Parts: sequence; structure tokens; C-alpha cells
Amino acid sequence: MPLYITSLNSGSNANCYYVGNEQEAVLIDAGLSCRQTEVRMQRLGLSLKNVNAIFISHEHSDHISGLAQLSGKYQIPVYITTQTLRSSRLLPAKFPVRELTAYEPVAIGALRVTAFPKQHDAVDPHSFLVEDDETRVGVFTDIGTACEHVVRHFSQCHAVFLEANYDEDMLANGRYPAFLKQRIRGDFGHLSNQQALALLKEHKPAFMSHVLLSHLSKDNNSPFVARDLFLPHMNETELVIASRFAETPVYTVQASYAADL
Repeated sequence: MPLYITSLNSGSNANCYYVGNEQEAVLIDAGLSCRQTEVRMQRLGLSLKNVNAIFISHEHSDHISGLAQLSGKYQIPVYITTQTLRSSRLLPAKFPVRELTAYEPVAIGALRVTAFPKQHDAVDPHSFLVEDDETRVGVFTDIGTACEHVVRHFSQCHAVFLEANYDEDMLANGRYPAFLKQRIRGDFGHLSNQQALALLKEHKPAFMSHVLLSHLSKDNNSPFVARDLFLPHMNETELVIASRFAETPVYTVQASYAADL
């Protein structure tokens, strides 16, 4: 069974990723406003009626700003860890909440979603693997370093949302204060282009069909810099740059087949 994926938005302004099959879908994070989520999905021919769950990676505002309104309006269950919910300061009475636990798969129809820990400066951050019987999609963003959890799951995926937050030279020579530069490049900050490329070169399986570079910094990266760095290493894998301003096309991902929808 194929999976359909799109980035509705990716960046420090808002993050929201869609993964689904013909019948049901999930959102990973809900940083977009409810209205923008509706508009962008409608433009792509996707329906919120098929979204049966929202999974939250961590409590930073660019991942949860639209959550309460979106979940409350459509009564979409939200899977979130207890610590993340507490730190988010969201009011769970406003929307349906389900407890999320690392390495305990959640069945959403024919989909199976597994959360696993990641290194980021949040109280209880997680990445996600979304799969059906054969096809696997990973969401690997807001990661300070590619720990063994990330490496193990990355190597299983047919498609990934992979953070490439900053170019090391652009960050070093940019206008950010020293403490913020250190936070970004630290083990609990974000993946650089170079770190993401190393992960891809060392652990990308031959069957991976799509890489959506995600969470690019507005000030410390460029879509053109990232594309030029990654393209020589993609082979048959399609490279997509997820925008901080708009949705990507919908891509079809399947264990034995991959093409644009």
C-alpha cells in the first residue's frame, strides 16, 4: 500500500508534516494555524476528514501553535507525552489527548506510528516512524546529533523528512550572538547540512525514494546551498527542499514504487 507525504510547512516559523494512505492520515506536529492547515491541504486535494491523529514531537511553539484550534475544531486525537503536554501549557480539556510512549506503536487504521527519543533542547522530544505493512516514512527534525535511535530508523525508511537546519560557515559568520550559535550547533540543537549529509551518505538505504530536506534556517542556510551540497549524493533518490513559506507537492512512496502523485 502506498503512503502519501507532504510538508505543509517546515521551519522555525511553523512545522507540520502529513503522512497517509487512501483512507487515513496523521499529522506530525501542528505549528501552522488551523486556517493555513485547511487552506494548504485543500490546495493539495487532501481532506482533514482523513486525518485521524496528530503526533507532537516536542513543546516548542513552531510545533504546537495551531494544535488546540485544529484538534478542537475537528476533534482529532493528539498523541503527546505527559512531560511535553505539561511543558506546552496547552489546556487538554480543549481537545482529545492520548498518551504517547516511546517505542510503543500506535495503530491509526492501517498505519502504525512509533515514537522514539531524540536529542533536542526540549523536555521530552521524539522523532517518528510512520509505516504500513511495508512502506516506512521517517520524520527526523529538530535533532542536535544523529544518535543511534535516529540512525537505526533512518536506515529502514523509504522516505524521510530530514533536518538540514544550517550551513556551518553561514552560522559561524552570521549575525547571531555567540550563545545562540552554540545552542544551534550543540548536541541538543539542530543538524547542520554537513551532519545531515553524513547521515545520508553513511546510512541511506538503496530503496529510499525521497528525501525532503526540512527545517532550513532563514538566516543560516539557503535552499540553493543545501541542494547543491546534497544533489551529487542522491543517486536515484529524489531530493525535495521543504519550504518555510508553502506546502510541497504530495509524493507517493511505496516499498516497490515511488512517484509524484
